[in-house]
Amino acid sequence: MVKILIADDEQDIRDVVTWYLSREGFEVFAAADGYAAIDIETSQLPDLLILDVMMPGLSGWEIAKTVQRNVPIVFLTALNEESDKINGFKLGADDYIAKPFSPRELVARVHVILRRAGKLALTGEVIQVPPLSLEPGTQRVIVNGQAVELSAKEFELLYFLARHPHTIFTRESLVVNLWGYDFDGDDRAVDSTIKRIRKKIGIAGDFIKTVRGSGYKFEVNLA
Repeated sequence: MVKILIADDEQDIRDVVTWYLSREGFEVFAAADGYAAIDIETSQLPDLLILDVMMPGLSGWEIAKTVQRNVPIVFLTALNEESDKINGFKLGADDYIAKPFSPRELVARVHVILRRAGKLALTGEVIQVPPLSLEPGTQRVIVNGQAVELSAKEFELLYFLARHPHTIFTRESLVVNLWGYDFDGDDRAVDSTIKRIRKKIGIAGDFIKTVRGSGYKFEVNLA
């Protein structure tokens, strides 16, 4: 089982993050201060660290400097200045999420980071939203009973959106989650990929909604 450490001095945040991640099947350890986080990191060897920056004892910055092994780190913090983000990435962060945050988007980003780190394959539940069916294990796409060929990136983007219905993702967040921070391009890659997906899956492309001024979401009719 994949292990995740959430270190934050706010009980509510620890509880919310623990609940969402546990629901995904992860084993979650929670720490209320920096020293407790270090104890858990050295004893449990979690596969990913989610660190607040401003905590009693050791800060998230200090924890990142202390960790000796190569482990993905996500900073989850109220510090939202550009200089703070730059400092976080200089310390080796794989992602930087500002508070207030969406727990569902945090979970989505955790999945992507773990897959990149080789800790989590692109597997999971088959998503069936008639007339669309997505099988992550084989990256098989079925629309109205007919197989549709998508590239690996097209499938990853479609599955990412479908796995988090009704959640709005900005183009920037999709680039970060699916292409990575080192992507040598811009968020127009998202638009062009979405355009190709819609063309290939036909009527099922109506599930992908453009949110003007924001980005995209996978919208399922709940009626």
